[in-house]
Amino acid sequence: TSNRRSSDGEEAACIMTMHNFVAASILSFVMSAAMAGTIQGRIVGIADGDTVTILDEEKTQHKIRLGGIDAPEKKQAFGNRSKETLSDCAFGKQATVETGKRDRYGRWVGKVVVNGQDCNLRQIQLGMAWHYKKYQSEQTQSDRAEYDAAELKARAARQGLWQDAEPIPPWEFRKPGR
Repeated sequence: TSNRRSSDGEEAACIMTMHNFVAASILSFVMSAAMAGTIQGRIVGIADGDTVTILDEEKTQHKIRLGGIDAPEKKQAFGNRSKETLSDCAFGKQATVETGKRDRYGRWVGKVVVNGQDCNLRQIQLGMAWHYKKYQSEQTQSDRAEYDAAELKARAARQGLWQDAEPIPPWEFRKPGR
């Protein structure tokens, strides 16, 4: 009977472990689904060429980092102009943000859409941001292709920041010791 008890105890422990694993898997799935989605509201702030604040219907503010792009820093050439063009697209307007993750600063990362227009893409088209290829794997295949093509077209037309002979990408500008 002692073997039987030991076996019953091991079986119960195994079942508990399996239940815990299933519960953790379900919780992880639910949390991922809750994080992915949309935020709708009015754009109430523009920090720079790739960061906005949206006020949702519950009067909660959400800081949004525009996904798939990286705009010049404020102290860089075209930094202020980039902020202005994003403001033209979104400030004071109703927007939908398609998001699925937060960055290391706690901001939601997503695509800002106003009246059917992708403001992230527009920033690239105007030459006010780079397609941020470091994170392109987080984009849909169609967004990735569209953002890529828009950057090539803006470069070829010497639009916006592409007027400079050698524009410094913001990820290089931000490096320590610059």
